[in-house]
This record gives sequence, C-alpha cells and structure tokens, in this order.
Amino acid sequence: MIAIIDYGAGNLFSVKNALNYIGFESCFTKDADELRKADKLILPGVGAFPDAMKMLNASGLVPTIKEQALKKPLLGICLGMQILFEKGYEFYECEGLGLIEGSVKKIESCGLKIPHIGWNDLTALTPCPLMNDVPEQSYVYFDHSFCAETADEHIAAYTTYGQRVPALVMSGMVYGAQYHPEKSGNVGLTMLKNFCTL
Repeated sequence: MIAIIDYGAGNLFSVKNALNYIGFESCFTKDADELRKADKLILPGVGAFPDAMKMLNASGLVPTIKEQALKKPLLGICLGMQILFEKGYEFYECEGLGLIEGSVKKIESCGLKIPHIGWNDLTALTPCPLMNDVPEQSYVYFDHSFCAETADEHIAAYTTYGQRVPALVMSGMVYGAQYHPEKSGNVGLTMLKNFCTL
C-alpha cells in the first residue's frame, strides 16, 4: 500500500490515477498510523512553500513523516519535493522538513518566463533507481518558479532553464521530483513504477 499524504496542499487525484494505471494500490491519508503501516509514502504539493509547511505542521504529521522517511521510501512531487529541503525562500525564509540538505530559491529568470511551465529534458547526474529504464534526455513536465540548491550527490538528474535546475533529487530513501511524473507520459509512469517497486 502506498500512502499519499493528504495535508491540504496536494494534487492528490492525478497521483492516485497514475498509480492506479500502473497497477499499484494507494490511499489518501492524514492519519499517522496509516503512514506507519504503508509500504511507501508520496508527498504531493502545489502552491507556496510556507503555506504548505504551515498546513503540514498543523496536520501534526511532520514527526511521523521524518520518522518514517528513515524506514521506507518517500517521494516528494513538485512543491512536495521542495519542502523536503532544509529551507525555502518563497516570500520569506521558512523551515522545511530537512530530509535533504539544501535550500529552495527563486529561479533566476535569465530572460526566460517564470514560472517555468512545460516540457523539458533530463540529464542524468548521479545514479538513481528511479531512473532505471528511462532513456537519456527524456522529457518531463514542469510547473514551478523555485528550485533547489543542493550538492551534486543529491541530484540524480537536472534540467536546464537559464540555469541548472535539480529535477530529481535523493538522500537515503528520500526522493523528490521537481517535475510532475504523473503528468509526464510513459517516462513519468516508468519513474513512478520504479519508485513503487523499490
């Protein structure tokens, strides 16, 4: 069973639909015991970093998420990926979950439109099981204005949008996708399947 964490800031249904399509059972939950029983966790997210952290802290799930991230695979998606880091700087400095070293800052525009919306290719950097059977330079779907700053050892793949943008990050059993795998066609479904079969 894969638990999709429901804390009020996630695009839950598209993730569940993708998991259904590839044949994996999942549930929405805001219950700490359900998170402990689950085999894997997915942390979706849309909106702003401080708003998401406020809702996550209000849910009372932060200690359980941190505890379970040491025991089972966890995947953060889009904003859910960003809040895995130590800090974010959207509107003001805000503490994240601290599951991956680094911070989240606004993308430098470099003359490009912000937010970064649309399809962009991935360049593999550090070996990662979620990239198994994913062809080099595969395209995935992005929708974000902020990006992670972290060490190369935590970057499985990046894209380029005026600057290098970490796209798939990892630390231990914690993974984060800046893009939306559930909206990225067969490439995204392959990555979700790789996560579900870890």
